[in-house]
Amino acid sequence: MSLVTTDLAATVGTITMNHGRKHNALSAALVDDLLAAFDVMERAKARALVLRAPKGVKVWSAGHDVKELPAGGRDPLGWNDPLRTVIRRIGDFPAPVIALVEGTVWGGACELALSCDLVIATPEVTFAITPAKLSVPYNVTGLLTFMSRMPLPVLKEMAFTGEPVDAARALSLGFVNHVQQAADIDAFVMKMAARIALNAPLSVTAMKRSIGILAAASPLPPIMFEQIQGERRKVWDSTDYREGMAAFLERREPVYKGE
Repeated sequence: MSLVTTDLAATVGTITMNHGRKHNALSAALVDDLLAAFDVMERAKARALVLRAPKGVKVWSAGHDVKELPAGGRDPLGWNDPLRTVIRRIGDFPAPVIALVEGTVWGGACELALSCDLVIATPEVTFAITPAKLSVPYNVTGLLTFMSRMPLPVLKEMAFTGEPVDAARALSLGFVNHVQQAADIDAFVMKMAARIALNAPLSVTAMKRSIGILAAASPLPPIMFEQIQGERRKVWDSTDYREGMAAFLERREPVYKGE
């Protein structure tokens, strides 16, 4: 049984994450179904795509499925990790992807939402960047996603504290495009998607891809990348990393020692 549903109305597609039992945690199974749905929509030549959860959910997505992270000794967010794979697919998708967000958004799901081209949220939405709560060294390209969408001091606050930011603040900071009441958000998003779909698709695709390339154009010398990876390696090889995984699975507060 697929963990997502799809719909295509004229040239506007909708992909709905529908694994409520696990709060749409971004497991390998859910991501596989998302990737298949993106392929379906690309073959159908959708000119705009909406990514959402079922209407009225309390949790849009709980983020990375922590149970699938390695116990230690290797990069928990490497190139083939499900989260990294679906983030790249959103960037590669030729049409704009609109995140329709209701409920809370946790950890890697924040990157999933903010990797979409536009984000429309209800007033009750909150976003929390939570890897520090689990002693997870976040991926470099993931941090770049956040850096391209929000002011650096805000990213630091969210990353260091792990505390949620509400939709009103996200709107004022520019990483949410619009906030709409739950009763109005579906119509608002579909109207915007339909407006996009009326425009010249080759032009829209070219601008989406060009903006993506330009946003990632800052050069990073190899020695600096190696330094970043070295800092991350200290985390995934640490006792604290194993403690973070164990505490999550045991449903208790972790005790970190900086070791």
